[in-house]
Amino acid sequence: MASLLALPVPALAQGSTPDTIEVVGRSLSGAYLAEDASGAKTDLPLRELPQSVRVITRQAIDDLGATRLDDVLDYVGGVSRQNSFGGLWDNIAIRGLPGSENTGMATLLNGFSANRGFNAPRDLAAVERIEFLKGPAAALYGSSEPGGTLNIVTKKPSWSAAHAVEGYLGSYGLRRAALDSTGPLGERFAYRLNIAVEDRDSFRDHIGAERRVAAPAFTWRLGADTTLDYSGEFLRHATPLDRGVVAVNNRLGAIPRDRFLGEPADGNVTVDNQTHQLVLAHHWSDTWRSRVGLSYRETDMSGYSTEASALEADGRTLRRQRRHRDYRSHDTALQAELQGTVQAGSVAHELLFGIETYRFAMDQRVLRANPSDAAPYAIDILDPVYGQPQPVPPLNVSTDERQRNTAFYLQDAITLAPRWRLVGGLRADHYRQSLLNRRTDVQADQSPSSTSPRLGLSWLPSAQWTVYANAGRSFRPNADANAAGQTFDPEKGRAFELGAKWESADRRIGATAALFEIRKRNVLTADPADSSRSIAAGEIRSRGLELDMAGQLSAHWRLNASFVYNEVEITRDNTLEVGGRLLNVPKVNGSVLAVYEDTLASGQRYGIGAGATHMGRRLGAARTQAQADAGSPAFDLPSYTTAKLVAYWRITPTLRATLDVDNLFDRTYYTSSYSRLWVTPGTPRSWTVGLQAKF
Repeated sequence: MASLLALPVPALAQGSTPDTIEVVGRSLSGAYLAEDASGAKTDLPLRELPQSVRVITRQAIDDLGATRLDDVLDYVGGVSRQNSFGGLWDNIAIRGLPGSENTGMATLLNGFSANRGFNAPRDLAAVERIEFLKGPAAALYGSSEPGGTLNIVTKKPSWSAAHAVEGYLGSYGLRRAALDSTGPLGERFAYRLNIAVEDRDSFRDHIGAERRVAAPAFTWRLGADTTLDYSGEFLRHATPLDRGVVAVNNRLGAIPRDRFLGEPADGNVTVDNQTHQLVLAHHWSDTWRSRVGLSYRETDMSGYSTEASALEADGRTLRRQRRHRDYRSHDTALQAELQGTVQAGSVAHELLFGIETYRFAMDQRVLRANPSDAAPYAIDILDPVYGQPQPVPPLNVSTDERQRNTAFYLQDAITLAPRWRLVGGLRADHYRQSLLNRRTDVQADQSPSSTSPRLGLSWLPSAQWTVYANAGRSFRPNADANAAGQTFDPEKGRAFELGAKWESADRRIGATAALFEIRKRNVLTADPADSSRSIAAGEIRSRGLELDMAGQLSAHWRLNASFVYNEVEITRDNTLEVGGRLLNVPKVNGSVLAVYEDTLASGQRYGIGAGATHMGRRLGAARTQAQADAGSPAFDLPSYTTAKLVAYWRITPTLRATLDVDNLFDRTYYTSSYSRLWVTPGTPRSWTVGLQAKF
């Protein structure tokens, strides 16, 4: 849901007892709606902010039984899955605009960039909420996509001791255990520790996954007005790289959704991530405060994989290639901000001054074997036989990339009058990048600078209504070089949005509607003189309508629903179909989740709910203009609708059982595609039972 309002949890039915606010484990009777979003960097309530913001609260995460970011995506309007690199990282598009193939959408962790490098799928054990900041965020965060930015907010230490343990069993061999512990260690120091251990098989043959997460955090009160906060995360994710199934003669279903087309002997690809964030905050007065933050991240990914490269004319012989990847990155970022309010007559200014700098280094080595006709490394997709001799891949890619950036930004949130809010922002980035090809000893350098403005206006005609408009620009450097070794101009986007927000008189239900249009240029496209090279000449347009509603319908019911209509098309390109669509982006998607809660005569509390998501038809493989002119049919992923059930039973005040059933009617569907050879099937019907204890 975009934006919505901060709604209090309503009183329970007569005779029932309100639940204590939960600080660990699964929450009870929490809100779907947040008062604000830390990623917006303003104290303005979401209702007054001239921007569409969707906040997935901890209550919504728990209602969905979500343990990974991927579990909540279908319940956020305007979000579609992109190439997940065989299940090794998260990659999505917001408002139809994906990020780069390697880094995906701009993702923040507590306001710091978290998508540079190679990142395992996000685990939610230590996550408090997920903020989807719709529209361009470059005025605050620099290089990003104009469709939107994610800010993931982690759990913070509590000054009251609380502990919880959780255990889960489920379909396809799921085993998961989690610990959430927090409390004070003296008068000035508090800690939090989240740990999760997960092992699971898969509905896919020969596929399994291992996951280990440890997320320590502490808060140290250095003085009455000064705190030092640390948040860390260590994550290891290991699973075979699985490119999914293939489409035969442009059609899916020729092989079952569980068939693996790689080689079991390749074993796992392992992703190791570690993150450390240190933030020093000081209140100088009642109206002014400062924040200095340091972030350090490392990402490693390595392992062998066997991947489809071509399907022969017989419709069953699949030629394959074998690769070994060894990727490593280091990312250090520093932020310093000063924020406060100034009263100028009847006009109040909430000012933010900031400076940010980062240093990023990424080392990529790829070994690749693409066997010849004389010794094809192939498999029969209709009757696969594994265990054939594997080719030894020679060196194919060896690069060393370095990025440096320094930026200054300013934001002013102005209360012009009781009914008017104006938010303006500006960021200036100076970016330097070098990309060394070790095989050719050729280095490409670029130093683009960019200024990203943003302006938004809100009108509050009544206590229930807000009408807003905003406009902004974005940029993202293109990490590539043309045939002459010259770098490209950055991608640049501009976006416009007009919307309305509403809340009921009792502030229990909220809704939002938004119209938007985004244009992006300097998108990389094939060079007409050399199809193996690129030039920055492509343009894309995205426009659509978002409708969202959420809140507490009564003392027993809460609801979350969304609907999005989004038209995305290529408006200029050298090879792709002009007027054509982008991969994996539907015109229509929507969701609904309703939960009913009550208390038994014995005093035990229970809840039961149901949800449904719909994803419209999407383009499954890039289509060239030549193919369109020749009348070649496009390859589409079919639309799908899935349903889920959720339930819990609070056995005692400290013990609770849960049940989650996904894809209730066992629909066969496909979540994303990179080409006809790499199509990701969705999970069949699955169930998870859990037991959570607090102490």
